Amino acid sequence: MVRNILIASLAAWLCSPASAQNKAALGDSAKAVIATGTWELSNADRDKVCSVAFKGDPVAVGSKLEFDANCVNLFPLVHDIAGWKYPEDDLLYLLDAQGKSLVEFSEVEDGIFEAPTPGLGVLFLQNPANAAPAAVKKPSDVAGDWLVKRSDGATVCALTLTNALASEGFALTIKPGCDPAITRLKIGQWRLVENLLVLVPATGDPWRFEDTDGVWRRLSESADQLTLERQ
Repeated sequence: MVRNILIASLAAWLCSPASAQNKAALGDSAKAVIATGTWELSNADRDKVCSVAFKGDPVAVGSKLEFDANCVNLFPLVHDIAGWKYPEDDLLYLLDAQGKSLVEFSEVEDGIFEAPTPGLGVLFLQNPANAAPAAVKKPSDVAGDWLVKRSDGATVCALTLTNALASEGFALTIKPGCDPAITRLKIGQWRLVENLLVLVPATGDPWRFEDTDGVWRRLSESADQLTLERQ
């Protein structure tokens, strides 16, 4: 009788949603995430950094993960994260206790994930080996003529990053013919912050770009990815 109860319980667990999610999560991609060990979680400015370890142990929603003690102070939504899953050829999901996706990471480079997250901007998940500080760029490395391009390759603005000092960094000049949506922001200054290129408008939030092999990619929640390329 006891043996039959145990077999029935095991069969029920194997057919449960949690078990099914865990099986789906532990493909080659998920196993690679687990094998890395501890990952670095950060915001775009890297002024908030903590660590998280992805485990293969099944939990009620997906698999287990462990954040360091300070993560919840830096990113309050960590308090609601109860599990993770990473189906093959899909996104890496951080889930709440009901299985709802709270954060959705896509792999943009080997060992580097990013997730535009409402209220938090872009979050990054990196193999610590990839998160090592890059060579510090100087303003003179970046100054010059640049083109702002959309993801389809169309140029929407041309601008010059000058070496002339301004109150928040250096002066920026918008050239004639710029898209009105950019012109009305009155972007007039730029600076470098933690190897991010920051364009400063007269009003509104700064535009932040990260360097990807000479092309600066805007960090934003917009579906239309903007880049800066040398003219």
